[in-house]
Amino acid sequence: MSDPDIRVVESMSEIDPTAWDAMAKSPFMTHAFLKALEDSGSVGAASGWQPVHLLLETEGELMAAAPLYVKNHSYGEYIFDWAWAEASQRANIPYYPKLVCAVPFTPATGNRLLGATKHHNLLWQGMKQLCRMIDAGSAHVLFAEESEKKAMAADSDSHGRTTYQFHWTNSNFSSFDEHLGEFKSRDRKKIRRERQKAAEAVDDFLHLRGENLSTLDIETMWGFYRDTCSRKWGEPYLKREFFDALRGPLAEMTHIFSARKSGETVAMALCFQRDERLYGRYWGCADRFDCLHFELCCHRPIEWCIEQNLKGFEAGAQGSHKLKRGLMPAPIHSVHWFAHPGLSDGVGRFLQDERRRVEMEMAHLSTQGPYRQIDT
Repeated sequence: MSDPDIRVVESMSEIDPTAWDAMAKSPFMTHAFLKALEDSGSVGAASGWQPVHLLLETEGELMAAAPLYVKNHSYGEYIFDWAWAEASQRANIPYYPKLVCAVPFTPATGNRLLGATKHHNLLWQGMKQLCRMIDAGSAHVLFAEESEKKAMAADSDSHGRTTYQFHWTNSNFSSFDEHLGEFKSRDRKKIRRERQKAAEAVDDFLHLRGENLSTLDIETMWGFYRDTCSRKWGEPYLKREFFDALRGPLAEMTHIFSARKSGETVAMALCFQRDERLYGRYWGCADRFDCLHFELCCHRPIEWCIEQNLKGFEAGAQGSHKLKRGLMPAPIHSVHWFAHPGLSDGVGRFLQDERRRVEMEMAHLSTQGPYRQIDT
């Protein structure tokens, strides 16, 4: 068999979905999800996420791949490098454009270098070479698996980074009550009060799967998403057309936990599931309802994971409030390379200090969880 060739394509439509999906793990790394971002216009030149997906092929057969984008800003990444960009600007070192290997607007873990491990170094070297070809200042792989980080950061000019989120792990619970049975008494009582208040605030709860979503459901979720963005982040990243895919190509992965009152849907939490993990993404509510956010974004997804015997639940970026609801600190991995030696050295020193701080924070937070015994 001949040596593999590296090829760059500017659209997921140029890639065989079956070959790509055979290597993807999370719902967000599937061909359908990445293509929906492109087809809806959420991703593209206008958004500042220009696709340049990297393919490794042997005699036309896809052996490995990575979702890759040229960017002129740092929005929608959730592994924050704004301080690096500002320091670079002060030193008169161009920071943009840069290459980012990630799922746009999606702070969820998963493999980023698709294919056999033996091909991962070729993909990483290909990213760095593409940086040189297009005069990009850096390459970044975000929310990668730890094994991917170790392989890429083994290069003397590459830097591994560790941050953290809050994730829930299923310890073979048979019910939500058994899960709560592992909590300290005061925290267990708090969760039960929260669930009771949420139930009293609305008439009923629904779990909607993608194939059962109506046009009204889609419009309602879109409205909630826009409202949440306007209050928290500003301009929404996702276009309206993306939400149509929830009952189309993304239907099999889509789950919405919703609440109704007086016949109207008053809140929704959008999640995605593939294989043995559930991922929370977006939430919205028509009014203030006591504890409803915790019910739809934490308790009901966890309860469903237990019922389906899923291994874990990721509720998204940030949010230390998740800690007392059973989501514990989990490391998030990324890798960074810089063309300019001075910038690379500066970031390297920063990351050494940051790594120690993150380790201390995670250790402290692990002692503040609700569980009677810390699950190590």
